[in-house]
Amino acid sequence: MSEATRTSTSRALRGALLVLSGATVIQWSAALVRPAIVAIGPAAASSWRFFLGAIVIVLITRPKLRTMTRAQWMGAFTLGATVALMNQAFYQAIARIPLGSAVAIEYMGPFLVAALAKRSLRHFAFVAMAGLGVLALTRPGGGITLAGALFAAVAGASWAAYTFASHRVGGNTEGFGGLAVAMAFAALLTLPFGLGSTHVVLSHPSLLGRLLVVGVMATVLGFGFEMQALRHLTPSIVSVLLALDPAVAFLIGWLLLHEHVTAWDIVGLACVVLAGIGVTYDVAKEDIKAAL
Repeated sequence: MSEATRTSTSRALRGALLVLSGATVIQWSAALVRPAIVAIGPAAASSWRFFLGAIVIVLITRPKLRTMTRAQWMGAFTLGATVALMNQAFYQAIARIPLGSAVAIEYMGPFLVAALAKRSLRHFAFVAMAGLGVLALTRPGGGITLAGALFAAVAGASWAAYTFASHRVGGNTEGFGGLAVAMAFAALLTLPFGLGSTHVVLSHPSLLGRLLVVGVMATVLGFGFEMQALRHLTPSIVSVLLALDPAVAFLIGWLLLHEHVTAWDIVGLACVVLAGIGVTYDVAKEDIKAAL
C-alpha cells in the first residue's frame, strides 16, 4: 500500500470515527438532560447548556478575538445562530417524543444535503439506504406527536445549515477558537430563555451540575468532534455519516431511558450503519484516486 493510499484511508476513517464520537456524546447528553427539561422546560435547559458550555470552551481555548477577520466573525455568528435554533427545536422535540424518533426525523435535514450532493449511483444508493433506515426508525404509531415531529423537522433544517456553517468555521480558523466564539453567540442568543429559571438552577446544585455536564458533553466535546470531522470530510459525506445519529440515539434511549425498541428499529439501525460504512469506504477510494 502506497503512502498516499494509507494517508487517504486514514483520513476517511478518522473522519468517520469523529462523527461517531460526536454522535455518541451528543445523544448521551440528550438523555442526561431529560430531568432538567422536566424541571425548567426545554427552552431554559437549552439556554443553560449553551451558557455553561460556552464558558468552559472559551476558558479552554482563549480565542484571539483581535486577530479575527470579518469573515471569521460572520462565520462564527452564522454557526452560533444555526446551532442555537437547532438545539432549541431539538429539546422541544425530545420533550414530546422519544429520543430516537426525534433524531431520526431531525436527520432528514442533513440527509437532504447528502441526497442533493450525490456524486455517483453507488453513492446515491447508500444515501437511499440511510433514508430508508430513518423511515424505519420513525416507526409510525410509536408515540410521535405532530408538535414533536414539527420541532424535530425544524431542528433538521437547522442541522443541514449547521453542517455547512461548521465546515466553513473549521476551514477558516485554527483549533477551536472559532467554535468557542460561535458557542458564545449561541449562548447570548438563547440567554433570554434561561433567565427566568436562574433561581431554580442556582438553588439546586445537582441540577446545575447536570446542566454543566450536558454543556461540556454537547457544546464542547460533541461539536468539537463534528468540526474536526468536517476538516477531514466534505459536508455531504458527513451528512450521510450522521445517519449514525439515529442509531446511536435509539441505543442510548433504550439503555438509559428504557425506551421501547421494535423489530423495525433493528432494521433501521442496520440500514444506517451499513450506509455509513459504505460511504466511508467510497470516500477513501475517491481520495486515493485524487492523490494518484
